[in-house]
Amino acid sequence: MLMLLVTATLETALKRLLYQDGLMKPARQRLKGKVLRFELAELDSPVVLVFGETQVDVLAAWDGTADCTLRTHLSALPALRRRQQLPLLIKQGSLDVDGDLQVMQQFVALLDMAEVDPAELLAPYLGDIAAEGLTQKLNSHARGLRRRLREQQIWLGQAVTEEWRLSPSSLEQAWFCDEVDAIDRAGAVLTARLAKLESGR
Repeated sequence: MLMLLVTATLETALKRLLYQDGLMKPARQRLKGKVLRFELAELDSPVVLVFGETQVDVLAAWDGTADCTLRTHLSALPALRRRQQLPLLIKQGSLDVDGDLQVMQQFVALLDMAEVDPAELLAPYLGDIAAEGLTQKLNSHARGLRRRLREQQIWLGQAVTEEWRLSPSSLEQAWFCDEVDAIDRAGAVLTARLAKLESGR
């Protein structure tokens, strides 16, 4: 039942995102007839994307052969949008790809072309003015939250190094390293002297 909900929601979102804009048609044509299969560690069933002329079908089962199969975790999915990170994900073992890698790259390129406007998605349900107002309000809150998080990070960094003295400053670290090196050299000299005294007996 959960997979039916996941596939239906994903299909609706992808249709609205990828198949509304006529300018994206050439990019969609490259994927027409292709099958992209996602096998996510967190889900029991795969998520299969079958690209057509007017929409992408999202299925939980597919008897045919997929052009490209991706095995990964849900947490790695956002990184797929950054094409330059794909080789790193594969090298780290976070992503396993079977089949035509170009199918996945074309899908990622298509997602990059899609402009996500939350107001446009909400407009059919709330109306244009309410959707735009809500989106602006949410964006304003998100900007404020990001700013406060940055300020908190800066404050915490300063508190740890300056006020609470939990972490040494860079000067204190350099001094400590110098002291450790000096003790190490003194230990080596002492060991050499002891060895010399023992051999002199």
